[in-house]
Formats: sequence, structure tokens, C-alpha cells
Amino acid sequence: MHPSRMRLSHKIVLVFIFTSLLVGVTVLRTPSETSEPGASPTDKAMEDLSRVEYPSLKNIKWHPHFIQPNQTLESLFGNDWIWVARFNRIDRRHVYPGMTIKVPDNIADIRGYTPLPRFYEPARSHDKYILVDLTEQWLGGYEHGKLVISVPAATGRAEAPTPTGLFRISARDQNHTSSLYKTQNDEEQYPMDNAMRFHVDEKSIGYWIHARDLPGRPASHGCIGLYDEAMQKRVFGAPDKPVLLDSEKVYAWAVGEADYEDDSGNLEELEDAPSVEIRGELPRYLPKSPFRR
Repeated sequence: MHPSRMRLSHKIVLVFIFTSLLVGVTVLRTPSETSEPGASPTDKAMEDLSRVEYPSLKNIKWHPHFIQPNQTLESLFGNDWIWVARFNRIDRRHVYPGMTIKVPDNIADIRGYTPLPRFYEPARSHDKYILVDLTEQWLGGYEHGKLVISVPAATGRAEAPTPTGLFRISARDQNHTSSLYKTQNDEEQYPMDNAMRFHVDEKSIGYWIHARDLPGRPASHGCIGLYDEAMQKRVFGAPDKPVLLDSEKVYAWAVGEADYEDDSGNLEELEDAPSVEIRGELPRYLPKSPFRR
């Protein structure tokens, strides 16, 4: 009887260890969506953002950081979390345990970081000119060639690309929603706050610059998404205190009431709005991190 009891105890220990490991993996692979910053429970990507290659990072020394349980951008970087978020083209809601982000060796190297030229000759003759670089996943606003706005973006994925070329903003809609796509819980149409339409294709599908999630990589169906944590709080419940409001800033600068009539908040056609140049190709997604051999 004694040997038999020993085998049973061994089995119990093994079951306990296996269960603990399974729970641990599940926590890492399927983060819960709460009011705290975190990823959607449907996000299976387990992103390693050290694999996303941006040409502008060649002159900045950085290293990968694996996000541990209970770590947030704020807990890791204090008031500099904003620069690290911009550096990674990611919002707080998409930073979660199990993913990897880029961290500069010296935080001072990314304060004021922009991958776009401070002066852009094609924009010299324009009062306002928008440049979107697909390779860098970045948007810049220029006044007579001088960079005055510089913000990260999330453009179309390879299977749903953002069109390239020279366009012009033709409409604004501060409270726009998608007619094609819904939120992850399928309860409402996907919000596209502070929307500016720059192209309508041969299928009558509109392409917009608007508020959206930024997961640190090309992620849209062709539109150009900018930070807007106020929209995220309203729709997803996080973050608790919105800080990143780039879509509001770009909208007010490009098509706001300072240059146009009172904004009704609804769809309005525009004339003589800023030009939009979209250039480049999507960033390379390396098969493995450059820091792993």
C-alpha cells in the first residue's frame, strides 16, 4: 500500500505543477481586458515590436524589453512613458504582459523624436501640408515646408493597404463612425473620431485620417489612425486619464474652426483643404528580433 500511496502523491504534485504552468501561459497569452491598460482578450499576436524595422532607428541605440506582469509604461518610465509610447507607435491599452517593446538605452535620445524631415521642400508652397510615411508609420504636418506636427500613425495592413500618392482632404466629420467595421465586441460601429477624408476609391470606399487604436504596427483597413485616448476611454474604458490626443490636435490644425466655418460635428464637404502625400512601403517585420541569435 505504501508504494501505491507514494505514486498517488507524485501524481497530485505533477497535476498541480502542470495546472500552474497552464494558467501562467494563459495569463500571458490572453490578457484580460480591464479598466487598466492592457490588450484586448482577442489579441493573439503576442507582439515583439523589436522585430518591426524603422529606418530612423539606425542612429538610436535601443534594446528590447519583455513586459512583465503588472508592468505599465508609466511604472517603467515615469513621465517619459509618452516618448517610449511614441517611439514604439503604440498606445497604453496595447502594452501588456508577454509582449516586447523597444526601449532606448538613453531616454534623452527619444525626447522630441521624429523620423520625418524638419523641413520638407515639396511642402514649401503650401500653407498646410500633410506627409504620411508608411515605412516609418508616422504623420507630419507642415506649414510652408516647416514641420509643426509630428505624430505616430497606424496605416493599412499589407492585405488592406493605404493608397500612396498625392491627395487632398475633401471632407471632415468630427463624430464619424465606420460603415463597414464594428468594435471588437461587435456591439457598435467602429468609432472614427476627428475624421478627415482624403480619398474615395473606384468602389466608393472612403479613406480617412482619424482616431483609432495604435498597436505598434500597421493595423487598419487602409485608413490612417492617430492616437486618441479620449475615444479609447469612451469605447473601451481605458486609459483612466486620457493624455495622447493626437487626432484632436491634427484635426483642429488641418480642418478646424480657425480656418473653416463652425464645425457641426457631422459630415461636411470641404474645399481647398490641405494636401496629403502618402509615400513609402510598409516597414519590414523581421522573422526574429535582431537581439536574438
